[in-house]
Amino acid sequence: MRVTDNQNYGVIRDSISRSRSRMDNLQAETATLKKVNRPSDDPIGAAKVLEVRTDKVNNEQFQVNAKLAQAYLDNTDHALEDLSEVVMRAKEIAIGQSSNASSTPESRYGVSEEVNQLFQRAVATGNRRIGDRFIFGGYKTNAAPVGADGAYHGDDGQVMVEIGREVFIGANVPGHEVFNTQPDSSADAKRMHQQKSPGSKETAGEAQRRLASEDSAPAGQNTNLFEQLKALRTGLLTGDMETIRGSMDGFDDLLGKIVATRAKIGSRIQSINGNMGALERHNITNAQLTSNIEDADMTQVVSDLAKEETVFKSSLASSKHLIQPTLLDFLR
Repeated sequence: MRVTDNQNYGVIRDSISRSRSRMDNLQAETATLKKVNRPSDDPIGAAKVLEVRTDKVNNEQFQVNAKLAQAYLDNTDHALEDLSEVVMRAKEIAIGQSSNASSTPESRYGVSEEVNQLFQRAVATGNRRIGDRFIFGGYKTNAAPVGADGAYHGDDGQVMVEIGREVFIGANVPGHEVFNTQPDSSADAKRMHQQKSPGSKETAGEAQRRLASEDSAPAGQNTNLFEQLKALRTGLLTGDMETIRGSMDGFDDLLGKIVATRAKIGSRIQSINGNMGALERHNITNAQLTSNIEDADMTQVVSDLAKEETVFKSSLASSKHLIQPTLLDFLR
């Protein structure tokens, strides 16, 4: 078979082109330190790298969510610590003024003002916020959940935050669970409060009858923090020793509820910390996998590049001998 000059030119052109293409790829790997720079370099590896990168972005968002939930829970725990101090101080006052032998009308009047300050402090703590969000309002985070009279205006909404794939955790504790020992039974009391006429005021006799009915109520009845503080102040002002002594058990129940709620918050924070640690380990594993897929072996790349340069120079040298004949050589 006769080999034409055009065939020789085509072979030389294709050889040099392939050599240059391989050199370009090797130089790109040298510049980027990656062996997968385009999907065509390794379609399966490129798909896996994209999957890992998407997973990394999701994990970063989960970490942001977890830190936000942790901030809410930390502030909730600090608020509950303040409420526990209020309850303990109110109980100390009730113990100190629980008998005629240890108290006088003047002393009871003086500590009643302190109880009023404790009430105001409890209201302020119940309206604590992070930024412009109230932490005890449930879903109603844009308005103060506790009124000046101690009435709760929030709801029982539980704000769930996704801190991992299909892993959700409550970032808040609704106020009705914090301010009441029996949140479920407090709904009836709230409804009765709402049914009262707006301008009506409870007289001293009505207050005593209500407190007496609360004292005679069966065990397990709800105790509200703000109502308990108001009842103690009323007892101090009226000199009702039975009311003062009866408030001590209510404060014990409230303190126990606060401690239990803080324990629940602590378990959530521990769960968040554990999940964040798992996300960090997952990110490290993904980084190692990505490195194994797309990072270039520079020793091998430099060696291949030097070899390809030698091949390219050899192709150029060989082409000189194949393309030497000119038109004048054929005319001789």
